Amino acid sequence: MGYFRENIERLQGYVPGYQPGDADVVKINTNENPYPPSPKVLEAIRGFSPEFLRKYPQPLADSFREAACKVLGVGSGNIICTNGGDDLLTICFRAFCDEGRTVAYPIETYSLYEVLAELQNCKAVEIPFGNDNWIDDLVKAKSALTIICNPNAPTSTRVETDVIGELADKLSGVLLIDEAYVDFAEDNCLRLVEKYDNVIILRSMSKGYSLAGLRFGFGIANAELIAGLMKVKDSYNVDAIAIAAATAAIKDQKYFKSNVAKVKSERERLKTELEKLGLEVGKSETNFLLAKYSESGTLYEKLAERGIYVRFWNTSSLSDKLRITVGTKEDNDKLVTTLKEILS
Repeated sequence: MGYFRENIERLQGYVPGYQPGDADVVKINTNENPYPPSPKVLEAIRGFSPEFLRKYPQPLADSFREAACKVLGVGSGNIICTNGGDDLLTICFRAFCDEGRTVAYPIETYSLYEVLAELQNCKAVEIPFGNDNWIDDLVKAKSALTIICNPNAPTSTRVETDVIGELADKLSGVLLIDEAYVDFAEDNCLRLVEKYDNVIILRSMSKGYSLAGLRFGFGIANAELIAGLMKVKDSYNVDAIAIAAATAAIKDQKYFKSNVAKVKSERERLKTELEKLGLEVGKSETNFLLAKYSESGTLYEKLAERGIYVRFWNTSSLSDKLRITVGTKEDNDKLVTTLKEILS
């Protein structure tokens, strides 16, 4: 057509996980929480006044920021609220990257990073995780923005916080730590925000808080970085219902912790069952498992034929692996039973 910028014309675009229309399936392919959100979230939505829909929402989602700062032990000025974690990623690419300012990140990782780099028309420096010198290589890249998905998708592994801190100390640019899955991890990098003025933490309400359908995320950083990011975000980037629901969710820490504990318990049980079937499964600090099997593509197709959806990428480094979201006990049992039938 010739209407688009050259980099948009050549862009493939991000491909989300398959969303089956049939409710009678086992959907464990996009890392949603298998359990419902806090009942207080539903109360907040049901009690929502129509008068608030007539008006624009809070520009900064102040009610959520106030609730979150009490839970996290930071100031409200250290938080920016976004339309899901992906919105924060977009804001950071727009704020820090252009044709002369690169982004760097270790791979394999969240494939949206590469897409956002192409949208911004900035060079992406990709450093293999398997390289013993990957930290030094990230520093040598001298990028305006460095991203670490931690715990990482799709590998489900986590880099120790002290190591991330050493990286932040050496970088000349901004370090964005994507902690979308950190609710299921043994540690987090929040304490680095106070120590380093170039660190931004990304958090999501989609995973631990069961609000993937609502689209709410937030960033945590020093006040100066947050103020700069505020210039870039849309005027009203989070809607009023999302603010109310997310605020209710983060306030209910008892329910949240109970849900996370159930997912972590099922994660370990599912890992054991998959290993009994001959799949190679590494340690996970997320709500999913990365399982290695020589004929993963065929296994993926056979599971889909039986109404069980997992995630498969036909790439050189992932073609022998399946990413499996931790479901309910019933979901996981059905997966294991079906795998036994297929593999026998």
